[in-house]
Amino acid sequence: MAWSSGRWVEDMRSILLWDVMGTLVHDPFFVEMPAFFGMTFDAMLEATHPSAWVEFELGERSEESFLESFFADGRDFDRPGFVDTVCSSYRWLPGLEELLAELRGAEAVMHAFSNYPVWYRLIEERLGVSRFLDWTFVSCITGLRKPDPAAYTHVLNELGLPAEHCVFVDDRPSNCEAARQAGIRPVLFEGVGPLRASLRDAGVL
Repeated sequence: MAWSSGRWVEDMRSILLWDVMGTLVHDPFFVEMPAFFGMTFDAMLEATHPSAWVEFELGERSEESFLESFFADGRDFDRPGFVDTVCSSYRWLPGLEELLAELRGAEAVMHAFSNYPVWYRLIEERLGVSRFLDWTFVSCITGLRKPDPAAYTHVLNELGLPAEHCVFVDDRPSNCEAARQAGIRPVLFEGVGPLRASLRDAGVL
């Protein structure tokens, strides 16, 4: 695959688009983040700024701005400690590193298609995801979030491929349904075993 005239030029094999958080990598948002504050997830969610996280994911807020606005009431907290807790929580979900290595060995073409802020760089530093796939379509880079149809259109335009030649793996049904509506074959992630079976059915494993 090569970049030509602003588009990815690819043969007609299926390519894999991967959600990252909750699909490849453990997401600290639900356990480690609230635990850092000694709160339940629901209590943390109720106390946080209503739009800061989404704006952070879209690249509309810097990390500093996001942390300053994390709580709606502007309360202070140990921000470096919080980021360290998030970073130390990143780990591969069971069997996914091995699966990606197998796919990479078979010369599968793979891209991240994920809603996430600049902290994707922390994931890369810790896990080396780019050994297997390119961080091509992260929301903080593209300015688009799933399940916005524009996010899927952007991916297809950049790849220069018909939608039916893409397979998209995500743990959220709403994101998979949006992919289906865009003509992309979705695979709902429910564990590495079912995922392997779905990828075999799709002809990419």
